[in-house]
Amino acid sequence: MRKFLSLGIVMLMMAATLGVPLYACGGGTIPLLQQWLWDGMSLGSAASFMITGPATKITNLGALKIVLGLRRFLLYLLFVMAFAFASGMAVNIVLNGYT
Repeated sequence: MRKFLSLGIVMLMMAATLGVPLYACGGGTIPLLQQWLWDGMSLGSAASFMITGPATKITNLGALKIVLGLRRFLLYLLFVMAFAFASGMAVNIVLNGYT
């Protein structure tokens, strides 16, 4: 259980969730993520944030909501956040050497 918690589950969820409304272009997030990494953010959380940002760009979301409808649009957001969380978890597991 301790290994599971040491992977930063809460940090991963926060990064995936924060990346949705706080979209910034890839170049704009690099200084932000650099500071967060210096302050102790895990690389998996940074990867999670970088995945949700471009996938939830506000202009893309507006078009997706119109094309997909509300129910499928919400499923899209859920999938993006779940994929970002799983990818961040995988990065943390690989880098920390957990099996």
